[in-house]
Amino acid sequence: MKAPRRPIQVAASWLRRQPPKVKAFLAVIGGMAALVLLRAIVHDHDNLFVAAEAVHSIGIGVLIYKLMKEKTCAGISLKSQELTAIFLAVRLYCSFVMEYDIHTVLDLATLATTLWVVYMIRINLKSSYMEDKDNIALYYVVAPCAVIALLVHPSTSHHILNRIAWAFCVYLEAVSVLPQLRVMQNTKIVEPFTAHYVFALGVARFLSCAHWVLQVLDTRGHLLVALGYGLWPSMVLISEIVQTFILADFCYYYVKSVFGGQLVLRLPSGVV
Repeated sequence: MKAPRRPIQVAASWLRRQPPKVKAFLAVIGGMAALVLLRAIVHDHDNLFVAAEAVHSIGIGVLIYKLMKEKTCAGISLKSQELTAIFLAVRLYCSFVMEYDIHTVLDLATLATTLWVVYMIRINLKSSYMEDKDNIALYYVVAPCAVIALLVHPSTSHHILNRIAWAFCVYLEAVSVLPQLRVMQNTKIVEPFTAHYVFALGVARFLSCAHWVLQVLDTRGHLLVALGYGLWPSMVLISEIVQTFILADFCYYYVKSVFGGQLVLRLPSGVV
């Protein structure tokens, strides 16, 4: 006699049988429900932004633990780490010249740990680096962000170069994870620590996106006016949404793998 399946297993089995359009619709509904829940339980929505940066730092911590324990950087994208270091460095510069707050401290800590990861991959663990799998050229990611930043940036009273730098780091952050997703797409198998790290990035991106969306709702759109005029306010929101959806598919398979008791995540073709 078969043991009765748990409700979560029944739900997961039903979800797997649904067509892509239904899955996308359910994902949107789930995201909206999460936003409503966050709005109800988190009264100061600035805390969501701090939480997003804290979760990102935790993800980096998981990555460092992997490098120190397993002495291998297989499955980790050096280029994603370098892109992360670039946008954090630019954002730190903007924080110092435009506004200095708790986010500056968190960014400084995250940048320091990210640079340490880059050093480990480039120097100490270079022999295990999967360079052939990490095959997205950096200029394909950096150049479009720089061009868009030149065209669409804040209309504040700060110096034009600072405004362009601010826009550049916003756009670059949105796509910095692409090389890591490409590595996972090429390998198809993601070991636990790397999966935990990328899932942490997904959670951080969602919290950051929720922060902006809830701020816009709470101010009834006045936040968009405060950010400036033209396309810039819309581009900020679009960047937050894009980086959330880039990782949404991976996060779905991560959660499915965890509930299924699988330590190693195996990705179907075309997931990322």
